[in-house]
Amino acid sequence: MSVKHMIDLPLEPIAAGEKTSKQVLISPEEGPNFAMRRFVIESGGFMPLHSNSVEHEQFCIGGEAEVVIGEEIFTVKKNDVVFIPANVPHSYRATGSESFEFLCLIPNKEDIIDIKE
Repeated sequence: MSVKHMIDLPLEPIAAGEKTSKQVLISPEEGPNFAMRRFVIESGGFMPLHSNSVEHEQFCIGGEAEVVIGEEIFTVKKNDVVFIPANVPHSYRATGSESFEFLCLIPNKEDIIDIKE
């Protein structure tokens, strides 16, 4: 069991993306089944098309983005909920004037990431 404040946790850049950072809120070592991360994609930033070997459950907490999931394109914003199945290609591009932020929960399993672009 733990309680911490988000501002005390490091926000680290993601090399594969542009203007994109990740913050681990609950690590796989802390949560027995799921890890929780916060992603921040600054205005104009993106994560390229990629797939993960684990599913993603996401909750948008700010900003707006275009999200590609498989063959579909969605515009998502604060309070939207996104589910990305394992091994489905997806990408993100912040489209608003403010940063796009979301929480992402993943199962504590090996996550193989395959960058498509």
